[in-house]
Amino acid sequence: MWRVGALRRNELVLVVARNRRSRKRDGEHEPLDVSSLMLGARRTETRNGSEWIVQPIGAASAVKAYTCPGCSLEIAPGVAHLVAWRADDMFGDDAAIEQRRHWHTHCWKVAR
Repeated sequence: MWRVGALRRNELVLVVARNRRSRKRDGEHEPLDVSSLMLGARRTETRNGSEWIVQPIGAASAVKAYTCPGCSLEIAPGVAHLVAWRADDMFGDDAAIEQRRHWHTHCWKVAR
């Protein structure tokens, strides 16, 4: 029984929930990677003929201060920003990751 308005004293309303059928999805279930959702989607960008890996860092994950190479100003803890490193470093992935830099999002967008 559905009623609009206030209930009177000693009145009982019964609400029946519908049983929803779950839909089976095709293929295997891929587990949700919560850490990548919180950090943002890593992507590859091309700048000045070089491939760069760009990883957004959310404000909650930004716990240290860094100096932005674009403007030479500090990126304070708690400020969302980007981390970028070369994807095609001639010395390999380990060397590229060691050379990664933290950028203000705006500075990365306007850098050439």
